[in-house]
Amino acid sequence: MEKKGCNTLHPQSMCPAFGGLRVLTRIDGVQVCLVADQGCLYGLTFVSHFYAARKSIISPELMNVQISGGTMIDDVRRTIEEIARDPAVRFIPVVSTCVAETAGIAEELLPRKAGNAEVLLVRLPAFQIRTHPEAKDVAVATLLKRFARFEGPKKVKSLVVLGEIFPVDAMTIGAVLQKIGVESVITLPGTALEDYIEAGQAEACAVLHPFYERTVSLLEGKGMKIVKGNPIGANATAQWIRRIGEALDLDPVTVQAVAEEEAEKTRAVLSQFSQLKGKVIVAGYEGNELPLVRLLLEAGLEVPYASTSIARMALGEEEHKVLTMLGTEIRYRKYLEEDMQAVIDYEPDLVIGTTSLDSFAKERGIPAIYYTNNISARPLFFAAGAATVLGMIGGLLGKKEVFRKMKDYFA
Repeated sequence: MEKKGCNTLHPQSMCPAFGGLRVLTRIDGVQVCLVADQGCLYGLTFVSHFYAARKSIISPELMNVQISGGTMIDDVRRTIEEIARDPAVRFIPVVSTCVAETAGIAEELLPRKAGNAEVLLVRLPAFQIRTHPEAKDVAVATLLKRFARFEGPKKVKSLVVLGEIFPVDAMTIGAVLQKIGVESVITLPGTALEDYIEAGQAEACAVLHPFYERTVSLLEGKGMKIVKGNPIGANATAQWIRRIGEALDLDPVTVQAVAEEEAEKTRAVLSQFSQLKGKVIVAGYEGNELPLVRLLLEAGLEVPYASTSIARMALGEEEHKVLTMLGTEIRYRKYLEEDMQAVIDYEPDLVIGTTSLDSFAKERGIPAIYYTNNISARPLFFAAGAATVLGMIGGLLGKKEVFRKMKDYFA
C-alpha cells in the first residue's frame, strides 16, 4: 500500500529469496536448484556467495523459450537428476521466486527424492513474502514441516533456540542454558539437516526474533511451549532466563540465581558506559532492530526513532510497548524516505541504518554505520554483547565533530 508523499520505487529490503537462501545454502550437503529467470539467478548467486555460504547455485536455463514453451518442469526435473548424481549431495531445495511462471510450480510434479538426496520445494515469492527476514521464517517452517520428527515423547529439558545469531552469542547462550539445567539445545537455522529432524522432539522453543511467525505457529500446533524475548540488556536477560526455567520446569532456585548473576554482569557493563550521551537513530531491514534499541535506551542513550522492514507482529508486541512507552517512534514496513525525514527531523548524533540512509546522514556531517555489517555481525546478547556494541557506539559518537569538520571542509 502506497504511503502519501513517499516514492515507493526505492528498494526497501533485499530480495526476499535471499533470506531463504541464507538458511538453505548453509546446510551441510545441500545443493540449491533455483527456478527463476536469469536476472534473479545472477543477483541471487552474487549475494549468496557474498553473504551466505560461498556455495554455487544450480539452475535450469530458463529463458523465454522454456518458460513460454511449457518445458520448464521437464527442465527442472532434469536439473534435479543431474545434481543428484553427486553422492555428496544429501538435500536439494528447489527454490521458486516471484517470476509469475516459476512461482506456481506444482510440488506434486517434483520427486521427493533423487539419488541420495531429499528434494523439497521452497516457495519464496516476493509478492507473498515482503522481506528477506520473513523468508528465513518461510524456509525454516518449510524444512520443519518436511523433516521434523514430532511423533513420540519429547526430550526432557530440551530447547530449540530460533534465530540467526552471531556464533559467539550461540556459545554464550549454550553456556548459560547449561548452568540452569537445560540438557539439550538445538539452534535454528542450523547447518545440519539432523537439527531440523531433532527439533521436533524439543519441549520448548525460545524465539529470539519476532518475524518467525510461521515457524512458531507450526511448533505451537505440535504442542511445543514458546518462550518470547531475548537476553539483551540487564532486565530482559533476567526475564528471558526465568521464562526458559518455567517453560522447562527447571529448578527455580538455580534459575533465579543464574538470572540475577547474568543481569548483574550486564548492569556492570552498562555502568562502564554511563558517560555515553547522544541521540541515535536505528533503521534496518534485518527484523531484529528493536532489541538493539532497548539496549541503547537502557544504556542511557536517546533513540527518538527506529524503523524496520518487517510488519508489526505479535511476537514483538512486548518490545513495541516498552519502546514506545520510553518515547521511541517506531515505523514498521518502513520506506527509505521516512528514515531520511527522521534524520532531518531529529538531527541525531549517530545513524545505524541501511547503506542509502548512511550516505544521506554522512552528507549532513552525521556519523553513520551500516546496520547489517556492524550490528548483525557482532555479539549482542548478555554482558559480552552489551560491551561489544556499546564500545563501538561510544567510539562512533566521539567522532561526531570529525564528521562535521569534514563536511565543512568539503563544503
